[in-house]
Amino acid sequence: MVMLDLLSNALIQIKNAETMGKRQVVIWPVNKLIYYVLRVLQRYGYVGEVEYVDDGRGGKYIVQLLGKINDIGPIRPRYPVKYREIVDWEQKFLPARQIGILVVSTSQGVMSHIEAKERKIGGVLLAYVY
Repeated sequence: MVMLDLLSNALIQIKNAETMGKRQVVIWPVNKLIYYVLRVLQRYGYVGEVEYVDDGRGGKYIVQLLGKINDIGPIRPRYPVKYREIVDWEQKFLPARQIGILVVSTSQGVMSHIEAKERKIGGVLLAYVY
């Protein structure tokens, strides 16, 4: 089976493990984008510790789940947004103001939509979580 979108696969693995009440999930295969998205989720308290294990086949991440994710998913296609348009996308993907985050890939790295608005930079929408 060919996996075309590793980020989507990783987010769905997290969602399925959260739904089943698991305490941890193993994400494989991995890339740097998944790591940066997991760092943003960790910074906002949606996941716990993220551990990289080099298994000789590209590695894998072991992610500790905290049970705080109600919904998580990729945003496809990956829409480019200006920082003034982020509010419109918040209304489309998040249930209410101040609940959840959008993960945005910007020229200054992967960050939440909150940080992107503070820095007044746009980017490409990658994922949502609440």
